[in-house]
Amino acid sequence: MPSALTTTQLEAYYALTEVSALLRHAIEKQLRDAGRLSYVQFQLLTRLSDARDGRRRMTDLADGVVYSRSGLTYQAQLLEERGLVTRLPSPDDERSTVVAMTDEGRAVLATVLPGHREVLQELLFTTPSTGDVNELARILGQAADHMRSTPPRSASRRRRKT
Repeated sequence: MPSALTTTQLEAYYALTEVSALLRHAIEKQLRDAGRLSYVQFQLLTRLSDARDGRRRMTDLADGVVYSRSGLTYQAQLLEERGLVTRLPSPDDERSTVVAMTDEGRAVLATVLPGHREVLQELLFTTPSTGDVNELARILGQAADHMRSTPPRSASRRRRKT
């Protein structure tokens, strides 16, 4: 049986969930207002922009944004309908789909990024010192690494129907 959480652990948990919820709400509003993007669509575009050739396999995107394959397929479809991405079969594996960012996708991302950075700076990074931000990045990085030590659902083998 797990041990009880300490008061400090509970305070850290509550603060993390509150900060996450407040920040996500502000970011989602900014993304909708500036680019008609959902948070997941923004994550998808930023991950594509980070790729050397602007493209990634759907499974890798799902793992990166921690989203279901079907949910990400729907979001990619919405982006494709707007002309922000294209989807095509993978040249390496016919079972895989590759998503590539278009010039229109790059333009929308360039439009939303300044406001996105502004929201982050104003809400998250105004009060902590540089040292505090470095420590926060270290601590949250450790937590993320630990949580990712178990493969995400999209990377797990699918169970066969019987």
